[in-house]
Amino acid sequence: MPNKTKSKALFLDRDGVINEEIGYLHRPEDVVFLPGIFALTQTAQRLGYKLVIVTNQSGIARGLYTTTQFETLMTWMRTEFLRHEVTLDAVYHCPYHPTHGIGDFKREHEDRKPSPGMIHRAARDLNLDLSQSILIGDRCSDIAAATAAGLHQAFLIAGTEQTPCPHPHKKIASLSELETWLKLNP
Repeated sequence: MPNKTKSKALFLDRDGVINEEIGYLHRPEDVVFLPGIFALTQTAQRLGYKLVIVTNQSGIARGLYTTTQFETLMTWMRTEFLRHEVTLDAVYHCPYHPTHGIGDFKREHEDRKPSPGMIHRAARDLNLDLSQSILIGDRCSDIAAATAAGLHQAFLIAGTEQTPCPHPHKKIASLSELETWLKLNP
């Protein structure tokens, strides 16, 4: 059987990258998409990147909203992306928190960033070449997950962390900067 060629991916954190960070987002009416997200994902898709969301969702762990509410919101978001001719290839979320979780959600988990579990699952599920893949995040935990997974490059939206992230990354001021980088580094 022929070996299926591996794809590259653009991993996107959700809150603070795709949409404005408001804290425990779980309702479509509260979503404000960040400027440039649709142009960025259109360009990445055109360049052959799979589009994968990897998001910690401690609001589920804390009992602030349910997994069903999260999934309903993500279905709505996928529809919004489709309206812009963008297909999200996968969405991974971690509903656990080691200290603030309630019941079965109170535990450490390999999917919780800074661990690379969600990225590794996506690589298996989507046949991804992580050494050719990139991530955009707004927290040092995103960058740490990218580094631990062996991604080609990680980007951090500037101004979101008070102290420098210890792992290698490029700071960008806007999503359009990453779109330009993609065009120059197809």
